[in-house]
Amino acid sequence: MAHGSAGSSGVSPGAPSGPKRIVRELARFGAVGGAGLLVNLGVFNLVRHLTDLQVVRASVIATVVSIAFNYVGFRYFTYRDRDKSGRTKELTLFLLFSAVGLVIENGLLFAATYGFGWDSPLQSNVAKFVGIGIATLFRFWSYRSWVFRAMPVQGAVGGGESSPTVAGQARKREATQRVG
Repeated sequence: MAHGSAGSSGVSPGAPSGPKRIVRELARFGAVGGAGLLVNLGVFNLVRHLTDLQVVRASVIATVVSIAFNYVGFRYFTYRDRDKSGRTKELTLFLLFSAVGLVIENGLLFAATYGFGWDSPLQSNVAKFVGIGIATLFRFWSYRSWVFRAMPVQGAVGGGESSPTVAGQARKREATQRVG
């Protein structure tokens, strides 16, 4: 259950548990991601239409714009109930994993364009869309596991015993709240 993975120790009190929680999280992630997809493809096609930039450069610009859009959506909608104590670390990890997603997404577009010669607007959009899909699977896993970590449950874990890790994290969070 380390690194914020979902489990009995990663659910906030009062939050839905099990399948309900993951379905709700997937729906919110999908809503933000869907809007981010529209931003990404819209900016991509706008930049391609209005400039003479190469297809992959236009795509990188669009991806960066959608990454900024998605961070706001994920932080304040999808994962608003998650731990907010380490924003600098959260943003750093978000940007790191987003950069990996950017490479996945635009690497596929690069391969399609320069490896296969698929450079018509339709082919570029299809390749970009498929790249976004593959990168989204990676992003979902990495964001929920490493970036927007679940708050540990206060108190009981398992058979009513308190986990040292959960108890230590709770004490650390309480101390931080008293100081800040």
